[in-house]
This record gives sequence, structure tokens and C-alpha cells, in this order.
Amino acid sequence: MKDLIDNTEIEKVLAKLEDLEDETMAVELLREFNDATREHGQLLLNKDQNLDHEEWKKQCDQAQKRVESVVERINKL
Repeated sequence: MKDLIDNTEIEKVLAKLEDLEDETMAVELLREFNDATREHGQLLLNKDQNLDHEEWKKQCDQAQKRVESVVERINKL
């Protein structure tokens, strides 16, 4: 499982969104990026004691894929 994305990658994503001509799309993608990274970060901290390890890992992997998907879409712009 990959950790959270590093600051350099975050800066690239934010710069790409800042330069995007379609401001509405930029805002939507930024919101999606923020939601995905927040969800992944919360799972990594594992504050939910009700999750067993397998379910926790499954949810972390899904959250990581969501972050990667958003970053990939932004990078393709």
C-alpha cells in the first residue's frame, strides 16, 4: 500500500488546477482531490477500531485508488 502523496506531487496538482482555464472544472477537481486525500488519510490513521485488519486494508486500498484516479485525471489535462 502506498502512503499519502508527497508535497511535490500535491504542488504539481495544485499548479495544474490553478492554470486550468475552466475554473468550474478546477474547483470540482480540487474538491474531489481534497475529499479523496482526506478519506485516505483518515483511514491510514485508523481511528475506527471497529474495522478488522482485512477490512481496513481493503478500504485503504480503495481510497488510495480514488486518490490516484483523481491525480491521473488532473495530470491528463
